[in-house]
This record gives sequence, C-alpha cells and structure tokens, in this order.
Amino acid sequence: MSGAGGRAVVSQRVEAFADRGERRDALDQRWAALLEQLELITLPMPNSLADPSSWLAAADPALIVLTGGNDLAHLVDGADAAPERDRTEALLLQQATELSIPLLAVCRGLQLIVDSGGGRLVPVEGHVAQDHVITAHPAAANWPIRDGRSVNSFHNWGAEQIAIPDRWELAATAPDGTVEAIVHSTLPQVALMWHPERGETDADDIALIEQLIGQS
Repeated sequence: MSGAGGRAVVSQRVEAFADRGERRDALDQRWAALLEQLELITLPMPNSLADPSSWLAAADPALIVLTGGNDLAHLVDGADAAPERDRTEALLLQQATELSIPLLAVCRGLQLIVDSGGGRLVPVEGHVAQDHVITAHPAAANWPIRDGRSVNSFHNWGAEQIAIPDRWELAATAPDGTVEAIVHSTLPQVALMWHPERGETDADDIALIEQLIGQS
C-alpha cells in the first residue's frame, strides 16, 4: 500500500473531567487500526503544545487527519467545546495548505474548513447515529466517492452548499442537500462528513486515502 511506513499526524478530541480538574486528549482506537491497514504510523497530536509548529515539522507527516468530535468553540458554549483543539487544527490546516501535505478532514474537520473559509455552519437534524445515502457531484469523478453509497452520520452541525469556501468543490451531498464531501481544486485535500474509521471500513475510503497519499 502507498503508506509504506509513513507517519499520519492525527488530531485528537478533548474530553473534560471537571471533578478531576482534567482536560484529556483522546483518540478513537479505530483510527490506528484503519491507518495500520494503509501501512501508516499513527501519531496523535497533543492539543497543549507550546510549539506545535516545531512538533509537526519533526513529525514529517505523509498525511494529516482532522478527526471528529467536539464542537467548534465559537458555535456552542458547552462542555464539548475545546478552544485548544481549534487552535491545533487551525495550525494543521494551515501547514497542510502551505506545504501541500495530504489532508483528510472528517466531520468536524469539514466544519473547520468551511468555518475558516468564511462559510456558515447550520444546525441539522437527523444526522446523529443514522446512515443515509449520498449523491455524488461532478467533483467526485476523480475520487472514489460513489453515488448512492450509504454512509454513517454523527453530527449536529452541517454546511449548506453556498457555504463551500473558494478553491473547494462539492463532491457529495446528503438527502437534505447539505454537504457530505468536498475536495480541494488544486491541493491533495478531501473533507468528508462521514467517519471512515467507524463500522466496517468501506474499500472506497481505503482507496481515497491511498490516492491522497499518492499525491504528496
């Protein structure tokens, strides 16, 4: 496979334990299992680094993954918001863009891309713990994003098509017309609202990540 021992830097969600005065970084174990299939070494990125740029440079990733979980801090004033994660992932997105490092953004990752590009996120219903079928759009033609595929869904915030940032193209939508996948027009970057790591991994998701890495 195309990973061949390269490193995948993976963002982590933040979990707060008020009774212990702790804020913990956490990563679903299924990410390491998925990336291992691609012969990639998983490097979870801490959210509390004083010098995240130097850490990322030393990691020398073949792939950056923005994972799901936590609302963007300015959207919801709740325990699940994590400003430190917002800062970490903003840096990852910036570095992936400036250095042309392949980027896979999942769920919250797509939300971050839309939000940082000036687009507005909207509350959605019927997208938590429910599978649905996607409709592919022309930009999906160069990627293994299959029309009519059933995908999982675990989000309360979505993006309307009008919110897609410049240089990004619509690749798939949900039945309600909200964005399910976007691809960058010039860089090796793909953002999905579904979770490739959850459930039985679809061969299309493996092929998509391989294609991303191959464009580095």
